[in-house]
Formats: sequence, C-alpha cells, structure tokens
Amino acid sequence: MVHFESFLKETTFLGISIKTPLLFLIKLIVIYLFVRISTAGVKYLFKRFMEKSKNSYLDATNVGFIQRFVIYILYIIGLTSFLAMVPGMEQISTSVLASAGIMAMAIGLASQEALSNLIGGLFIIFSRPFRVGDFIQVEGGVTGTVAEITLRHTMIRSLENRMVLIPNSKINSSTITNSTIIETKTCSYIEIGVSYTTNLDKAIDVMREEIMKHPLLLDNRTAEERTNNVPQVIIRVIKLGDSSITLKAWAWADSSSNAFIMKCDLFKSIKERFDKENIEIPYPYFNHLVKNKL
Repeated sequence: MVHFESFLKETTFLGISIKTPLLFLIKLIVIYLFVRISTAGVKYLFKRFMEKSKNSYLDATNVGFIQRFVIYILYIIGLTSFLAMVPGMEQISTSVLASAGIMAMAIGLASQEALSNLIGGLFIIFSRPFRVGDFIQVEGGVTGTVAEITLRHTMIRSLENRMVLIPNSKINSSTITNSTIIETKTCSYIEIGVSYTTNLDKAIDVMREEIMKHPLLLDNRTAEERTNNVPQVIIRVIKLGDSSITLKAWAWADSSSNAFIMKCDLFKSIKERFDKENIEIPYPYFNHLVKNKL
C-alpha cells in the first residue's frame, strides 16, 4: 500500500501529479458501481419477494411503489457521496444528510404540487381504492385498467389502448368507480321502450328468451332464489313515458367488459326479435304538411 501511494505521488502527467484525479476517479467509479449494484439488488429482492410471498396485502401495487422509493433514496445517497468528494462541497453533502427533514420541508414549500402527488400516491397505496390491474372509471370520463402507480402519477391504459397519466393528488380526490376491487361480476341494465298497445307479458317473455340465449349471461341467483324458482333474468316495467312504456332487464356477466359486449348484442337481437313478433319500439317522428300554392 505504501509503495502504491509512493508510486502515485511520483507519477506525473505533464508535470502534474496524477494522485488526486486518479483517486477521485476511483471513488467515482466505486460510487457508481454501488448505486447500480444496490438498485439492481433492490429490484431483484423485491421481485423474489413477490414470487415467494403469499401476503395478499403486499401486492404488485405496494411493492412497486416501495421499490421506487428505496431506489430514489439510493440515488440521493450516491449524489451526496459524490458531492462529498468535490472540493468545497463537503459541507453541503454533510448538510444534506444531517438536515434531511429541513430540506424536505423546504422542497415541500417550493414544490407543493410534487409533494401533494407523493402524499396522494401514499394514500392510494395504503388505503387501496384501486390496485394495478383494476378496471376503474375516474370522475371526468377516464376509463381503463390501472397499469402503474408511480411517486408522481397513476397510469391508466384506456379502452383505446392509450396511456392516460393522472397526477396522484388529482385522482386521490376524484370519485372512482372500481369494477374489480371486490368482485368482477357486473350487472348490465337492458332498457327498451315499447308502445302502449303492446302486450307487456309477451314483450317481457321475448326479452327474457333473447337474454337467456346469450353465452355471456351469468346466473347470479343465490341457492335460495333457485329453490324458489326466481327467474334468472328479472324484467320489470319501470316507467310510463309520454309515448312508450320502458322495460328494464337485469342481466349479469362475469366482468364489466363482457357485460358491455352482452348489452350491445342484446340490443340488436331484441330489436330484431321484436320486429318478428310485431312489437313496436316507439320513436319520435314528424308529419310534414305540404301546402300547395295555387
């Protein structure tokens, strides 16, 4: 070791000793390798934890968020270590580590939006209104599958396969409809209006027959309801309108996407069946009076 230090002192380049820059370069490489190896190790450990853990509370949402938080801390450690090596910056690096709380407060005051997004992300992780993979609808019309929750925003893959980024502070204060937080079964409402001259029992029977034919229909009755012969598809008259009587059917599917598909199919099949059975679906029309001029 002594010989190596003597070698560094005696070795020069253009008359300048290479000891200081060479040691600086070595330390810089060590810091870089530490950060890279540490972050890679954190990712590997969290991945292995997810593969082996059976704890339902720590799912991909929690683990992904905590993993990013730990990695950001490692980056901060690497940055402060680098500053400690730069001449004149030692006191700054010491202040960064010793006054982390004060700096966090200063950063929070300087960037309240970023801090609110971080806190919003923490609320999402621990209160769990939705998780990665859930199908949700956010107030304002955004509908899709939660793809990722970062420290700043939540990424939602829309039905058009577009990634929508919503700040955590905004989504945390929005009304959210979660179709998969408890169970995926979804009830689809089939509402169709018929004329006042229609035989309602016949119209209801036709609607029920068409709905029962659909392959995506799910039997959501309890064992007691099956024993009591409660119909699988409930259809009721819900409105006596100005020009039509509205019939409403409750049809269940195993997911919101299948419920939507089933609803679209049934509108078509019921309309075609009504045409065959001479059941009128009223619609507004106008009589145009043509006045002949003499």
